[in-house]
Amino acid sequence: MTISGLGPHGERAAPPERVSLLPDDRAAAKAAGWRVAVVLHTLESDWAKQQLAGMMGIFGDCGAAVIDAVDCAFSPDMQVAELDRLISQRPDAIISLPVANEQVAAAHRRVSEAGIKLILLDNAPTGLLPGKDYTALVSSDNFGLGKIAAAGLSPHIPDGAKVGVLGFAADFFATNEREIAFTKWLQLNRPDITQRVLRFARIEDAAAAADDLLSANPDMAGLFIVWDTPALAAATRLTESGAAMPMATVDLGEAAAIALAQGDSFCCIAAQQPFLQGIAAAQTVILCLLGRPVPAWIALPGIGVTRDNVVESFQAIWRQPAPREVLRMLGLSRGK
Repeated sequence: MTISGLGPHGERAAPPERVSLLPDDRAAAKAAGWRVAVVLHTLESDWAKQQLAGMMGIFGDCGAAVIDAVDCAFSPDMQVAELDRLISQRPDAIISLPVANEQVAAAHRRVSEAGIKLILLDNAPTGLLPGKDYTALVSSDNFGLGKIAAAGLSPHIPDGAKVGVLGFAADFFATNEREIAFTKWLQLNRPDITQRVLRFARIEDAAAAADDLLSANPDMAGLFIVWDTPALAAATRLTESGAAMPMATVDLGEAAAIALAQGDSFCCIAAQQPFLQGIAAAQTVILCLLGRPVPAWIALPGIGVTRDNVVESFQAIWRQPAPREVLRMLGLSRGK
């Protein structure tokens, strides 16, 4: 496993194999009958659904009841309220993906102060320390994802051209790392490229932000957006305005896979492995509840996906067949 980035406190990554469960661990967990809650930024995305699927299988195998799976709708205020509500229910552990930093830090700290084990996904709020305020962070190698996206987009950009970067305005570790890695890779490997950076505050603002970026840079020759949902909205807007261009993003959701197979805009996707990340997060919960030491940061590498390997990549990541539309576009299915 090759991990490019460091954890939020400079930690070296531990591979997910470090939190593997033995049969005796599963038996001990079943005897304990633990209760667990999950708090995510959204439950609507393919990424979130696969995370939950990975978690549920492990918790089911280990006899742990998932008492709630919360959709925070990207709202810090909602996340704070939901964490406080869950604290009152006294689960043995909470898995949370913090949707902000300072705004949700105190609420996450209250989880640990209540004696509830806290496992974080993707982001560690400002001031929280592993081993004190949370048990472990489980994430993708987001720095590596940014590098994959830059390396995949680079061959499609002519010498001396401009590339747009649409980042996320929230102070969020995962998207920050992707943006930093993307820009650094181009600076090092394609110094001829001029980068233009703009950030959107909400997903629904991404398409307008892409318009603004293009208006300010009409000669822009490519675009990177830090995850697939806003990237798809931006691609649709640019295509409708006759300004389609090579694009790269992160996350191989179903719609992104179809867009990649279509080949009009997307030329590279840096894919996370959310199903395996969900498994690693759930196994980390079980081990810490058993009193076992766990690494401060467990990270999974990304996968570079192009039109040439989208089918096998989708199957490997999602553990299900590629969308029929993808198969049809690639000439692998004669179905309608």
